[in-house]
Amino acid sequence: MNNYGAKNAGALRVASVNVNGIRAAYKRGMDAWLAGRDVDVLCLQEVRAPDAIVRELIGEGWHVLHAEAEAKGRAGVAIASRVEPVAVREHIGDDYFTTTGRWVEADFAVDGGKILSVTSAYVHSGEVDTPKQVDKYRFLDVVSERLPKLRVEKDYALVVGDLNVGHTTRDIKNWKGNVKRAGFLPEERAYFDRFFGEEIGFKDVHRELAGDVDGPYTWWSWRGQAFDNDAGWRIDYHMATPELAQRAGNAVVDRAATYDARFSDHAPIVVDYQF
Repeated sequence: MNNYGAKNAGALRVASVNVNGIRAAYKRGMDAWLAGRDVDVLCLQEVRAPDAIVRELIGEGWHVLHAEAEAKGRAGVAIASRVEPVAVREHIGDDYFTTTGRWVEADFAVDGGKILSVTSAYVHSGEVDTPKQVDKYRFLDVVSERLPKLRVEKDYALVVGDLNVGHTTRDIKNWKGNVKRAGFLPEERAYFDRFFGEEIGFKDVHRELAGDVDGPYTWWSWRGQAFDNDAGWRIDYHMATPELAQRAGNAVVDRAATYDARFSDHAPIVVDYQF
């Protein structure tokens, strides 16, 4: 088990991970990772399990918000928190996506009664020139409408999850070979220009803390030598309003020590927010 260091007093530790099926993740040791991480808010994507099983696996001591996808064995997002939320919203607001298990929001009281909204999001992977890509763009359009509302309505807002787009060439090891593939299309990356630009104004927390470096990547294919060669993609994000991003520190990708030690093809990204 990695030694990540203690959490500062007053810090809210938020972890996000695409579990690639929560039942499989727990069989591979996700529970041991979680037990040693002192997480306050755990955001999951691609849960792919019935609600009763999700609650059983996460266990006692957590408040669980879970949006199960109508399609069995697909998608599903959840937020598990040590403190009970003061309000929850189980989808993004567009009826087209109500039962797709891709967006949940939970509000928490922090910092003397101010409201922090935390979202667990799972953007479509997409596929060029197919209905899957049309759905991905439609979802990103709705996200583009939701983010400004969160920024206005909440004291602090945080959207985390598998957003399935590498924003810049720093975010994909082999980016030159992927410019025509879903996940690194110019049209997709343009959405993130808006998310992190003046128009919408969220901050890419991990990028700002890591600096202008390759990665750190959060996803590696199960196939071949991608993990061992660190040929990854940074497609998992913490997107925060500026007021919250200023409180962020100690951002870590919990990359497994070896291929065999992974519990998902994604690694958790963990950030402390100091209140």
